Amino acid sequence: MKFASYRQAGNAGWGAVTGNCVRSLNAIAPTLKEAIARGKLPRTEQEIPRSAPALPLENLPLLPPVPDTGRIFCVGLNYADHQAETGRKPTEHPVIFMRYAQSILGHGTALAAPPESETFDFEGELAVIIGKPGRRIAEADALAHVAGYSCFMDGTIRAFQLHTHQYTPGKNFDRSGACGPWLVTPDETGDPKAGLKLETRLNGSPVQQSDTGMMLFPVPVVIAYLSSFTTLEPGDVIATGTPGGVGFKRTPPLYMRAGDRVEVEIERVGLLANIVEKESA
Repeated sequence: MKFASYRQAGNAGWGAVTGNCVRSLNAIAPTLKEAIARGKLPRTEQEIPRSAPALPLENLPLLPPVPDTGRIFCVGLNYADHQAETGRKPTEHPVIFMRYAQSILGHGTALAAPPESETFDFEGELAVIIGKPGRRIAEADALAHVAGYSCFMDGTIRAFQLHTHQYTPGKNFDRSGACGPWLVTPDETGDPKAGLKLETRLNGSPVQQSDTGMMLFPVPVVIAYLSSFTTLEPGDVIATGTPGGVGFKRTPPLYMRAGDRVEVEIERVGLLANIVEKESA
């Protein structure tokens, strides 16, 4: 099933995506994150209450699937072609950095190209949303802790990322990234290691093409590694890394500008699309 978070008349809500509608499930839990934590997600459309209001998806402002996530973990250099284009050496363990929730928007909203730099780059990724808490999770058990998957745009201000060896500034400009359009449960996607096609497009032209089976550190490895040092909680988001083709390694470099449209499409997950607008100083 698919679950989305949205804003209507100034109020946040969530529900199940059925056809061209979102069936509001606020009566079950106040947020999608809370529903995940309580184990209250419907497993089939038959479990959706008949009284659940149907909201047309068209023109419904969508939020990130888990807008109130406590943490967004990001994996760097997780595809061999991206590792090669950056000139970085292979690592024994996943490269981990963090993003703040306020840097992430939902599907259909405008990303902000900041006035501080013209180096706004694209990174299309698969996002994992944790459903069951756990510490020191074994790789063999890791996928049982996944509530679902989503598309992720890890928008990056390269100049700020490269100020030092720490990624934080370049990865956390307000409104620089996106997640969505919804959470898709694992029964619809299967194991990402089997290979879900991933494509990033800028103004309709493909700029990144790969599949999730090409990850150097597959989802279970990443979950096991993260849970070795912190307890993963329901609603935590893990962006699993981007394939090769990023803009700052092209000749000449290709960066996102005001008026551009960037899309991340992942097989059996969905299409995340955002326009870019110039942020005023």
